[in-house]
Amino acid sequence: MKQAAINIKNKRATFDYELVETFTAGIVLTGTEIKSIRLGKASLVDTYCFFERGELWVRNMHIAEYFYGTYNNHSARRDRKLLLNRNELRKLSRLTKETGFTIIPIRLFINEKGLAKIVIAVARGKKQYDKRQSLKEKEDKRSMDRMFRK
Repeated sequence: MKQAAINIKNKRATFDYELVETFTAGIVLTGTEIKSIRLGKASLVDTYCFFERGELWVRNMHIAEYFYGTYNNHSARRDRKLLLNRNELRKLSRLTKETGFTIIPIRLFINEKGLAKIVIAVARGKKQYDKRQSLKEKEDKRSMDRMFRK
């Protein structure tokens, strides 16, 4: 019996940020955390990544407590370490030292081997007028689709 594919997205990311470059990273998780992710009980709202002592961490990622987890249960919003190779970490560190850039998680998924992976992106924050332009383009595309369907 094949389980449904887990694909948790950060929908605000593309609206609030202009994505420059993306990377796929592994996550260090406990047993109850991976079980909650497999049930789809995770959220990437308001998450961001930061460097601490040369390691990349994700902060504010919400993974709900596992229902059947007893005293072994995890805290829902703890910092989690991301696994990248040294060259990728060096490149990310260099890119984020430039002003205006940040690292944000875009998507959380489970790969074919059953491991939880997270897609992160180096992003630049959009200005208010850029957000309005994005909304206008989205609305124009929607109206064009409606016209062609009729």
